[in-house]
Amino acid sequence: MKLGFLVDLNLCMGCKGCEVACKVENEVPLSSWRLRVKYIDIGTFPDTKRSFTPLRCNHCESAPCERICPVSALHYLENGIVNVDSARCIGCAGCMMACPYGAIYMDPETNTADKCTYCAHRIESGMMPACVVICPVQANIFGDVEDDTSNISQYIMAHQGSVQVRKPEKHTEPKHYYVGGGRQTLDPLAQQRIEGYSLFNNITHLEHVGDPNHGVLDRFLAPFTSHEIHDNSSMMDWAEKGGEDTHEEGGH
Repeated sequence: MKLGFLVDLNLCMGCKGCEVACKVENEVPLSSWRLRVKYIDIGTFPDTKRSFTPLRCNHCESAPCERICPVSALHYLENGIVNVDSARCIGCAGCMMACPYGAIYMDPETNTADKCTYCAHRIESGMMPACVVICPVQANIFGDVEDDTSNISQYIMAHQGSVQVRKPEKHTEPKHYYVGGGRQTLDPLAQQRIEGYSLFNNITHLEHVGDPNHGVLDRFLAPFTSHEIHDNSSMMDWAEKGGEDTHEEGGH
């Protein structure tokens, strides 16, 4: 058995129900995610459209995160899932750096690595992953890719030639597939950037950062004195007077 995932991007409508279901099911902390729905805008007005792409761990057959883990916290299950044992994890973040998909995060509460596990605890009980159950348009398809009769295998065979994976050049052999959507959704470099329509079309640079005549000592004395030139003696005089305010009315 080799479990895999397929998302039909022609069906996904970007409701983010899978995102919410994943966070609730796995108690994912704030500012972290196991599953994220990315969107891009394609074309120029008035001929435009928005495309959505759910992103999660790809459960690669040749997973760099599993190879780099020094304590085998990331390991394969018999069904092909790349699982995480938080009890073994030492928080070295090596897996985060090794993953080419950015699918691993560091749990701020436990200081251990975590990621999508295809809801391994649900699969062990004979249930589907939470994101599959919640999808209102059945864009998420899950099953055994080695079983020719499974729904995912039949879907892959029916869409031969249009099945894609993320970053195939990394040779990680991901078991997460996509159908439809075009190359722009999976390859950021495939998105056309038309001159005059970029968000930051004209990038300029500051001639200098801050006031070039405003030194460290001036910034320290700013609450007490005006922006006149001072030396250390003026600071010593001020200290000898007990730090009393010597400003005349109208001073800064």
